[in-house]
Amino acid sequence: MAFNVNEFSGALKGGGARASLFQVQITNPINGVADAQVPFMVKAAQVPASTLGTIEVPYFGRQVKIAGNRTYAEWAPTIINDEDMAIRNAMEQWSHSINSAQGNVTTAGGTAPSLYKANAQVTQYSKDGTILRVYNFVGLYPSEVGAIDLAWDSEAIQEFPVTFNYDYWEVVGGTTGDAGGI
Repeated sequence: MAFNVNEFSGALKGGGARASLFQVQITNPINGVADAQVPFMVKAAQVPASTLGTIEVPYFGRQVKIAGNRTYAEWAPTIINDEDMAIRNAMEQWSHSINSAQGNVTTAGGTAPSLYKANAQVTQYSKDGTILRVYNFVGLYPSEVGAIDLAWDSEAIQEFPVTFNYDYWEVVGGTTGDAGGI
């Protein structure tokens, strides 16, 4: 088939989903004072990969591939740092409650994962404000509170990444379906 820009444009539903139309909500179980600021200060995020593993079973000199376990890539949103550093402080406290710097112990009120794990959501919007999809991250905790770059020759607002591990993500809302009920 010959190139036809009108056919391409017609196939692009709604003009294409925009990467900039999203919002993030993170529930911090240790210090929730900055939770209300998070939707405004997370400037970049992603929907991480979900990978279905493979188990290779040898049979008569061939490898038969069987579906294995699902794994989820780390999630690392980028957060804008305000002068009150409320989100940064909350993330550092969350991390330190899991494993303190000086004592090498948990201060989250116990060692049960339910005391330090939480949930987060990434909501994707259409250009008219309709919620297209909501991803819920379950069993989330910070594994790294990233660096803040400082420089005398920079006029940029500070930002930092936070890398999270989590048990799984699931689609819990929006107009685009539930991804097969995962």
